[in-house]
Amino acid sequence: MKEQTLLEMKNKIESLARVVQHLLTETNNLRELSVGTLETLKLIDGYDAAIEELKRTLTESIEGQKEAQNEKEELPT
Repeated sequence: MKEQTLLEMKNKIESLARVVQHLLTETNNLRELSVGTLETLKLIDGYDAAIEELKRTLTESIEGQKEAQNEKEELPT
């Protein structure tokens, strides 16, 4: 390979490494923000009741999806 081509490849690899490092940093920042937000929400009155309501809603949604899937499977083709 030509030296110029190798230098271009080296520069691209270094650039990609910087982008990946930036993405890792941003991911870590988002994780810290998410954990902080969750911990703040836990301190709000009614948090436990809201979680129970979400669990109930999710359970009903999953059961509804299973029933719909079973109905589709039972239909003759």
